[in-house]
Amino acid sequence: MLAQYAVRVEDSRGRRHVEPRHPYRNDFERDRDRIIHARAFRRLNDKTQVFTHRYSDHFRNRLTHTLEVAQIARTVAAQLGLNTDLVEALALAHDLGHPPFGHAGEKALDAVMREHSLFFDHNLHALRIVEDFEQRYASFPGLNLTFESREGIIKHSRDYNTAEFPELAGYCLDRRPPLEAQLIDLADEIAYTAADLDDGFESHLLGLHQIRAGVAIFDRYYREAEPLFPTALEKLKFNEALKRMMNLFVGDLIRNTQRNIEAAAVRSTDEVRAHPSRLVAFTPEVESERRRAKDFLYRNLYFSEELQPEKEDAEQTIGELFNYWMENPNSLPVTYQQKARSESLPRVVCDYIAGMTDSFIQRQYEIMKKQRLQISD
Repeated sequence: MLAQYAVRVEDSRGRRHVEPRHPYRNDFERDRDRIIHARAFRRLNDKTQVFTHRYSDHFRNRLTHTLEVAQIARTVAAQLGLNTDLVEALALAHDLGHPPFGHAGEKALDAVMREHSLFFDHNLHALRIVEDFEQRYASFPGLNLTFESREGIIKHSRDYNTAEFPELAGYCLDRRPPLEAQLIDLADEIAYTAADLDDGFESHLLGLHQIRAGVAIFDRYYREAEPLFPTALEKLKFNEALKRMMNLFVGDLIRNTQRNIEAAAVRSTDEVRAHPSRLVAFTPEVESERRRAKDFLYRNLYFSEELQPEKEDAEQTIGELFNYWMENPNSLPVTYQQKARSESLPRVVCDYIAGMTDSFIQRQYEIMKKQRLQISD
């Protein structure tokens, strides 16, 4: 049973291109399925989350991270009476716009675009993917997702304004997204905080004592687990503590969001949209714990010296390839050369790079270096 404030598929604002109803799937289920079958979704399997394959094949990539976000988001949505079909579609789409090499790749791509008075935003790029780049249907470009799915892709993690982004004016930028979209950002935070502690520990870049000293909530749960499992392997006690920490985050998010909904007395999606602030939130106490864990990861893992060489390689690869294609647009694939006739070349090159997997962009980089050598010879 859906809550009063949940998005109902029968109230959807529909698709850009009208399609006949499916005999046994609703529109949000079809959105979810179209995302799963998209090429951009498959490419997430070869895009870095934090660690490249150089460390281990066991660590998360963009695809496995996305699946973990979807699992957490569905769990929370079900407890709050939200539309789990829409939530799942948004969770599966939330990282479609990320470029290769994780956040280092995103930073590098934005930097080269800034040199042309442009920028890169992975949410907006994800919208371009589902609106245009995915070519699967003879009747229309893109995936032709519902308004609610497209809106959630761009609004789940930040608020845009019409003055700065006039092209998004049709997405109700002066109003909040529905709860289904609000939920995705915090499910993402829970997923990567726990996963990056796990992968950081497995990689030996983070030590157990270091994590316990830097993440108080983890240490509290590790001390609980030790007497319960005195003979267990250290990694299994680590897992017990991490599981309890995730349960705290998820349970707090459910309970506090429910309290916020009741306090705001919202009874419809329109009232959710009109509310002055987002209603999906942790309590201040748990939000503080989450931020401490996140700060710990930034200080000790994301900006660690051990990962710095890979970040520098990523920035060099993206920067040199971008400049190469700006100078040699005829070396772009034919479809992108055609796009450059109607769109700015920097944006076209950016789109091409952003869609690449880690392994594909590395192959392109080697091809570019060989071509440069041939020219110099």
